[in-house]
Amino acid sequence: MISRVRYCLFHTTAEQLKKTAAEQRWLSRQLRDSYVKSARQQNYRCRSAFKLLEIDEKHGILKPGISVIDCGAAPGAWSQVAVDRVNATGFDPEAPVGFVVGVDRLHIPPLDGAVFLPHSDLLDPAVQARIQESLPAGEAQVILSDVAPNASGIRELDQQRLTELCLCILGLAQRVLRPGGTLLCKFWDGTNRGLLQNRLTDLFREVKTLKPAASRKESSEIYFLAKNYRKS
Repeated sequence: MISRVRYCLFHTTAEQLKKTAAEQRWLSRQLRDSYVKSARQQNYRCRSAFKLLEIDEKHGILKPGISVIDCGAAPGAWSQVAVDRVNATGFDPEAPVGFVVGVDRLHIPPLDGAVFLPHSDLLDPAVQARIQESLPAGEAQVILSDVAPNASGIRELDQQRLTELCLCILGLAQRVLRPGGTLLCKFWDGTNRGLLQNRLTDLFREVKTLKPAASRKESSEIYFLAKNYRKS
C-alpha cells in the first residue's frame, strides 16, 4: 500500500494544470482554503500541519527532549511541527534536545532536525527495525500517524487497508513506545472503528476521538489520541 499523496498548493496556478472537472473542483477548493493560505504564509509544507498544531495545543503531547516517530511523514508538515515542539534542532539552548524520525513510502524532502526514511514501507518488519535502530535508546515517547493508503474509491476496501496500517503502527508502538507514551493515529470513520478503538483501549489508559478544525467537514477522517501506554 502507498501512503496518500498530500497535495499542497503553494506555487501552482490554474494555467499550469490540465484539469478534469474533478481537478477543477479540487483546485478551486484549495484556492479558497484558509489553511492552505496559512501554510504558505507560515512556511509549512502542507495544511495538515494545523491539525497537529491544534491537537498539541489542546492536549500537550509534544515536549522538548522527547523522541517522536512520524508515520506517513511526506511531505513533512507534521515533522516540521514536531521538530519545533521537541527542540530537535537545539534552537533553544535552555531546553532539552529532542529527536524526530519520519517514514513514508514516498520521497520526503530533507528537513533540519529530522531523520527521514523515505521509500520505506511500514508493513515491512525490516523498516520497523530501522526505525527502532534510529531512535535514541531504541525508544520513542510519541508516535504520530497521518498515514493513509491511496484511495481506490471503494469505501470498504479503503477502510480495511487503513485499518491494516493502523494495526501495523500499533504493533510498532508495542515494539518501541515507552511506558506512558502517546499514539496519535488517523482513521476513516466506519465499520472498523470499534475494532481499532478496542485495541487501543487494551493498550492505553486513555483513548479519545478527535476531529480538528483543519479536517474538512465532509471528510470521514478522525484521529484517535491514545495516552499513557501500558507496556507489558
